[in-house]
Amino acid sequence: MALEHAILVSLLEQPGSGYELARRFERSIGYFWTATHQQIYRVLKRMENDGWVDVRDVPQQGRPDKKEYSVADLGRAALSSWLHDPIEPESVRHDLAVKIRGAAFDDPTALIREVERHRQAHRDRLAHYRAGEARDFTVPAADAPDPRAPLDAERELQHVVLRGGIAYERMMIDWLDDVLATLARFRTGS
Repeated sequence: MALEHAILVSLLEQPGSGYELARRFERSIGYFWTATHQQIYRVLKRMENDGWVDVRDVPQQGRPDKKEYSVADLGRAALSSWLHDPIEPESVRHDLAVKIRGAAFDDPTALIREVERHRQAHRDRLAHYRAGEARDFTVPAADAPDPRAPLDAERELQHVVLRGGIAYERMMIDWLDDVLATLARFRTGS
């Protein structure tokens, strides 16, 4: 996937400025595809030149006008083409896994603190995902939609991606618990 596709998806969900896009990347889509502010602005300029996005100046009180981007027809066509192209399953590149294997040639217990740090980062991200799910996808029973009503594709697909993130973080925490238990055995020599 190219950054262009992530930007198109984000702009189709809601048009916005480069700054607003960068904030979205920090808060949501960025957990699955990261980009710096500079990368986003550079790609937006290229997408504008290629006719993939439309830009309009939005006046602001007491501040310079901002540029608001939205997806143009060429951008929709490019995204549609990409959505229909097959992609290869991703290969995992995992530095920590290589370190864990390499620990066999050093002091395995020296990695405990690093594994604990990774575990905490995954716990924090899981808590963030769960809070987002509770905020954005929990509906009181009285407000529940009619199950016979057509599905809201944008909402349902955002939620299924979030559920995948939750499942991934749970899996990583379980694995890191296993790694920590294995490393702890080296302390006692069992």
